[in-house]
This record gives sequence, structure tokens and C-alpha cells, in this order.
Amino acid sequence: MTMEFQFLGSSSGTPTKTRNVTALALRADNARQWYLVDCGEGTQHRILSTSLSLASLRAIFITHVHGDHCYGLPGLLASAGMQNRTEPMLLAGPQAVRHFLDGVMQTTQLKLPYEIEFIDVEAMPTISALPDFRVQATALSHRVPTYAYSFTEQAVEARLDAVKLASANIPAGPLWGRIQRGEDVVLPDGRAVRASDYLLPLRKPRKIIVGGDNDTPGLLAHEARDADVLIHEATYTEAVLSKVGPGPQHSSAKRVAQFASEAKIRNLVLTHFSPRYQEQKGEGIAKGGLSLADIHTEEKVHYSGSLFLANDFECYLLDKAGVLSKLQSP
Repeated sequence: MTMEFQFLGSSSGTPTKTRNVTALALRADNARQWYLVDCGEGTQHRILSTSLSLASLRAIFITHVHGDHCYGLPGLLASAGMQNRTEPMLLAGPQAVRHFLDGVMQTTQLKLPYEIEFIDVEAMPTISALPDFRVQATALSHRVPTYAYSFTEQAVEARLDAVKLASANIPAGPLWGRIQRGEDVVLPDGRAVRASDYLLPLRKPRKIIVGGDNDTPGLLAHEARDADVLIHEATYTEAVLSKVGPGPQHSSAKRVAQFASEAKIRNLVLTHFSPRYQEQKGEGIAKGGLSLADIHTEEKVHYSGSLFLANDFECYLLDKAGVLSKLQSP
């Protein structure tokens, strides 16, 4: 079993020729339902180029109400309705998201054939109603209320002590499956087997943190203690952030790297890059121009873990051992 996520947009503010604005798809491996974090303009069009379906989208989590994170939401919900969706959709975010959506629906006379189950994460930060994950919202620092969402798997399967089972001459097959499910069994030779005697301690539930816009990565210190992956904005390099000033309230690659290193986070994925940073391949970059390679270089100076820079349509897998790997490139 793995947890997987796919970037549908990785640019900040405005799209570029190769990057759309922010959106991320997340699901448990082989699960029918999936979840969406942020929904920038054009997200539903990005979904058409993946194997994802609006019919199986169970919940949407909006980090904050800025347009590059939510302008695609009304259109996506309308399209789901036009595809005859009737199953309720969970929508979580700050209260401003509800006001934004209500305003669009009222002024455009948008009527949905399914229910929107809105959760105000400012009032109720813990969401446990999903089949795959327990979700925790953490307040961050930006120009408007903004949140990170931590996705922790709900159930961890029991592990069999295969060596002990074999040494006790308990035949592999259906009996092992029943023992793994916690059932006490009686063997064909009449021996009674107590399942708890042959189960190893449960592994740690896997956890992925997806951050919204944020100028203070340290606000995630508590959530990061047991996290396997941090997905966080790195809008600028430190030099550019110093020139821009604190007004936009974004993070630099250096600041995210330092936090991830101090928090001992094993896997770090950077996203939400300013359009001023051109692609790492370097085509057409003028002398002295900015490249995503600058962000990567700055990050590597301060972080020695498993580091990735997001690209649209890239899919990542997190295995049971907490190892993150890239499945495919766009």
C-alpha cells in the first residue's frame, strides 16, 4: 500500500506556459475516492489530462481565499453537477471560502444537484469523517487566514511475524490471513492459535503535510514531529525575498529548508514558485536571469534529506517505510 499525490498546478500568482496555479490531488493507493487541495483557475482542465475523475472526488480542501488557490472552485463544482453528480462533496477551508462560493453561486444562479458539506477549519480544525485519512488543519501566516492540511492514514494493517509462524509450523495461506485480521484460529491438528502471539507491533501511520501560503514555516513544528512528507511553498529565493520585502508574506527556499532540517523531515517537496523563475533547462534565460535551479541550489545548502521540486502532472508515491519516490515526469 502507498499514499500518492499528483501536482495539478505549481505556480504562484499566475500560470506560466508549463505550470498552472496551485492544485494537488491526493489519495490512498488503489482507492476509488481522491481528495483535492486547492483549486486554482483551470484546475478542472488539468484534471482532464489525468486519470482522475470528478465523479470520484470526495473532498476539497482550500488553504486560503486568494485567487490562485480558489478561483477554479466554482467551475469545477459546476462541471461535477453537469456530469450528474449526486453524492455530497465535502468542502473544507476558512470561512471566507464559503462566502466566496456563496457569492459566485448567487450572482451566477449556480444550482448544484448535490450537497456541499462545508467545514469551517477555523472553528473545527480536525476532520475524521473520511475513509482513508484523518485531516488536521494548522493555522499559518499570510495576508489572509491560511492553513496547512495534515493527512494521516486512518488504518494501519497488522503485520505478521512470518518467522514465528513458520517455526510453529502454521501453514501459510488463508490461516495467515485470518491471523493477520486478528482472528484466533484452530489448526487442522487441533492446536489453538492466538492471533496476538503472532502479530508484530503496528508501524507508524504515514503522514503528509500540505501547506498553504506561509511566511513562517516554524508554525508547523508540532505537526511536523511525526510527518513523513512536507509539501510547502518556496515562492522565492532568499535574495529575491529580501528585495520584495515582507509584504507578500511568502517563504524563501532557504527558510523552508532550514525548518525542514531542524524538524528532521525526511522528504521535502517544494512548490508554488514565482513565475519569475524560469525552468531549470535554461532555454532563453538571459545572463543573470532567475532559474528554478537557483531555488534547488539554495535548498540543498540547508537541507540534506530527500528533496523534490514540483512540476505539473508529476505523481509521487509514499511507501509504508516512509520512502518518497517520483512515479513519472510530465
